[in-house]
Amino acid sequence: MTVRPRRPRPLLAAAAALALAAGLAVSCGDSGSEGTGSGKRLKMGIAVANYSLNFARAMYEGATEAAAHAGNVDFKVVGPPNTDGPAEQKLFQSLTVTHPDGIVLENLDPPIFTRPAAQAVDKGIPIVALDTAPTDGSKVTFYVGNDNYELGGLLAEQTVERLGADAKGTVVIGVPNPGTPVLDSRAAGIKDTLGRLAPGIKVVGPFQTYSDPAQNYGAWQSQVNANPGALAFLGVGDADSYNLARLKEQRKGGYLTAGFDVDPKTLQAVKRGTNFVAIDPEHFLKGYLATAILIKSVRESDGRLPDGWFKTPGFVIDAGNIDEIVQREKSPKSAHAWYKPQLDRLLADTAASLRPLKEAR
Repeated sequence: MTVRPRRPRPLLAAAAALALAAGLAVSCGDSGSEGTGSGKRLKMGIAVANYSLNFARAMYEGATEAAAHAGNVDFKVVGPPNTDGPAEQKLFQSLTVTHPDGIVLENLDPPIFTRPAAQAVDKGIPIVALDTAPTDGSKVTFYVGNDNYELGGLLAEQTVERLGADAKGTVVIGVPNPGTPVLDSRAAGIKDTLGRLAPGIKVVGPFQTYSDPAQNYGAWQSQVNANPGALAFLGVGDADSYNLARLKEQRKGGYLTAGFDVDPKTLQAVKRGTNFVAIDPEHFLKGYLATAILIKSVRESDGRLPDGWFKTPGFVIDAGNIDEIVQREKSPKSAHAWYKPQLDRLLADTAASLRPLKEAR
């Protein structure tokens, strides 16, 4: 598996984050240290599924950094405060009117974006799908995202490393939003890899654990109660990681817990040793890449985007690199500095990372 460790991520000011419900306009002019200011001033933006959760915040912070570095871009971030597909759909449609030079679209409910995305493409608006692959009818043909099945397999490998290949017992899997391809692929990767590496383990689930942190905590509380002898509880979403850690510490559980993403609470759970690992899909990196490629395509190729799936990496956060990741997450500037060598390499040869869109998972 070609996934390897690296380095920490950003937070916007509270007032700016609150403004996202209606959309946050970020003027990315010539003040950026890497901004070129070339060409006409562009009006672009990104729509995210839930601006409150760390995974989406990291993506729009990466996107905003890319726009600032490109220069001469009025960049707007929109998204609902909670996971709400129809609400995001309306915000996306408004963005196509106010910022029509190009849009990055991240969502957790691809089918309801099929028609709005196709309408935007028909109007000549370049659309990049981010983190969740586009549907066939959306007319969106460029996607930036992980191999989520592979990342799920990576979490399973780390689990077997600690339990042993001859382990016998139950592992419980949770998915915040069943039916979301990204999350379902992670769960499938966990289940299949556990079955291959440790056939004595019985996988239970995946169960719905919800995106909302309070609902998520309640869902995991129910699963811990229902499976008191489980070897491990593994989640594939943002809130899963830190809520599993909270429950384990409250109950002094002897089971393993782990999940995805780099919410500050998750990182502290890894640092304390409560969660044995966290899987980092590198959301800041994805947001930056999607936006940088979008801007370049508009300025140099009349908006003609590459065709296919730009496969992005991910890696394991553990006791060996946790301090480095915590530092990376201090601000968007520190995240960009950490990612810069990787960004330069990936952007220098985008074709090298392209796969057929139908292979995205």
